[in-house]
Amino acid sequence: MKWYERCKALREDLNPKVNQTELGKIFNMSQKKISRLETGQAQITPDEIGIYCRFFNVSADYLLGFTDEYKEMPKK
Repeated sequence: MKWYERCKALREDLNPKVNQTELGKIFNMSQKKISRLETGQAQITPDEIGIYCRFFNVSADYLLGFTDEYKEMPKK
C-alpha cells in the first residue's frame, strides 16, 4: 500500500464519518490539502508525517509503507 493510500485508510478507519474537511480542521490544513495528500497529488512533508503519525499513533515506517506491521507508537 502506498503512503497516500495509508493516509486515507487511517482516516476512514478512525471513523467513516470523519471527512477530509474535519481532519483538515484537526490538522490545521485545508480540505484540498488533505485530498491532495490522500490521492498522492501532493508530497507529504516531514512535518505532515509527524502530524499523521502522532494523531493516528502509528510509526513513520508504517505510514510510508516500509512495513505492513501496524504497531502503536510507545507511550511516553
